[in-house]
Amino acid sequence: MSEPLASETRGDVESLQCDLLVVGSGASGLAAAVTAAWHGLKVVVVEKEAVFGGATAWSGGWMWVPGNPLAQRAGIHEDPQQPRTYLRNELGARYDAARIDAFLDNCPRMVAFFEEHTDLKFVDGNAIPDIHGSVAGAGTQGHQVIAAPYDGRELGPLVERLRKTMRETSFMGMPIMAGADLAAFLNMTRSLKSLLHVTTRFIRHLMDLALYGRAMQLVNGVALIGRLAKSAEKLGVTLIESAPAKRLIVENRAVRGAVVASAQGDIEIRAAKGVVLAAGGFPHDANRRKALFPRTPTGEEHLALPPAACAGDGISLGESAGGCLVTDLASPVAWAPVSRVRHGDGSVGHFPHIIDRAKPGLIGVLSDGKRFVNEADGYYDYTAAMVAKVPEGQDVVSWLICDHRFQRRYGLGHARPFPIPVGPSIRSGYLQRADSLEDLAKRCGIDAAGLVETVGRYNKHARRGEDPEFGRGSTPYNRKQGDPQHAGPNPCVAPIEQRPFYAVKVLPGSFGTFAGLKTNGAAQVLDRSDRPIAGLYAVGTDMASVMGGYYPSGGINLGPAMTFGYIAGRHAAGFELSQHSIRNSH
Repeated sequence: MSEPLASETRGDVESLQCDLLVVGSGASGLAAAVTAAWHGLKVVVVEKEAVFGGATAWSGGWMWVPGNPLAQRAGIHEDPQQPRTYLRNELGARYDAARIDAFLDNCPRMVAFFEEHTDLKFVDGNAIPDIHGSVAGAGTQGHQVIAAPYDGRELGPLVERLRKTMRETSFMGMPIMAGADLAAFLNMTRSLKSLLHVTTRFIRHLMDLALYGRAMQLVNGVALIGRLAKSAEKLGVTLIESAPAKRLIVENRAVRGAVVASAQGDIEIRAAKGVVLAAGGFPHDANRRKALFPRTPTGEEHLALPPAACAGDGISLGESAGGCLVTDLASPVAWAPVSRVRHGDGSVGHFPHIIDRAKPGLIGVLSDGKRFVNEADGYYDYTAAMVAKVPEGQDVVSWLICDHRFQRRYGLGHARPFPIPVGPSIRSGYLQRADSLEDLAKRCGIDAAGLVETVGRYNKHARRGEDPEFGRGSTPYNRKQGDPQHAGPNPCVAPIEQRPFYAVKVLPGSFGTFAGLKTNGAAQVLDRSDRPIAGLYAVGTDMASVMGGYYPSGGINLGPAMTFGYIAGRHAAGFELSQHSIRNSH
């Protein structure tokens, strides 16, 4: 437990003294705070919004951490060079050996540290393959972990200060965990065991709503935040919400704190060991998006999934101290295919198409009615292909097309599967429905002849479980995302032929940004001469993507976010990286 903070008042400005100040309360910021506090530092976390959790609380919560202890305990002993081989082949000229080594050397240690010393416990994702299975070095198991489910009642009053799960990806406010929990929801009409699981979950959720006014069965990203926040609280970390950082305190070319706003006025927080920037990148900074994102003439075209407060604050603070924004990346943005949801109360939300695209009996088409990508590949790949292949001058959109059997079995985007009625999604305009493909095309503004020809050609092969045009189901990742209970030979392929037909409009969206501040293997922000700026760290999406703007596997945002948060917390406390990483970070 760290000592209480010292405070004083200088004129009209309150002053706090600590060792480390963290700006932002997503996974990377809380990981840095918890790590530093456990190593003896007095830590303050300031959060711009009224709730903690950032974009992490709205995420699926998966972390890509090769060589993690859960895989080791399951008997998966991978050559440490295999993930390096995969990343070298994936990233090419953008392979940053120093930071890749820092990440891969320390991510297993990060998991072990949190397991042993904090309330953060994990569940393995050992059966989840890397996305690009044909690339040398791609793993088929043992690379993923996720926070274990967490009972929100363990948080006590702290639960009221945490962001709730994302409305569009929950059911009546109840988050559903990827894996067995989600499978039970999809199979509740075909399995008594699944029905009992769903019924038990839902009854408890209703009781939680009645007693607490919110979901208390925390899973996915909100479980990760809950466990980290509880760990921070136990270690004496000071958590201050509604406190945006206004400017850094720089003295003798070293960062020594920040001035933050509060309802009571400005607070000067002095931090002897420095500041960690973890404010969530710039997905809602329209000016930066206009300058850096492709096909973004106004900066408002993309549907960003993170909270609106993720607007470039951390990056601007870093630049003010001499840091530089890295833009030479494969992509400045972590693409995701997103549909716009208009709720009954008049609000508008965004739904990420992660689960539905690989299920058998769905294709994606452009306005000419033609397919353009293997829809079962990664969400980044689908969106990048859409951006690249829509002709210049046209709106960048696509449509996911399915039949009645598919929609009732799997759902389509925010339109849930049976037994949830589909009518509200039709009436709101979220789904288009028609008894013929020609009429469906007209409703969507798709070339009718092109769509009919595309579906006919697709169905001819799909009846045999084949997709010679794009290879749906040809990789371990595809097949994992498909339906293992599908009767056909390919878990990702089935014909589209049972009327009525459905379509949902999909636009380019993002999980966040890849362009960020230039850092070294210790998460220190570098100046234009590649020298570390004393006392300044950047983690999460305030740090330039360690993957060079590529998306080689699920969890490549949160895995590095947690790991570099851990690295920054240790470095600030005076603990160096592993010797291997040190040799490669100079």
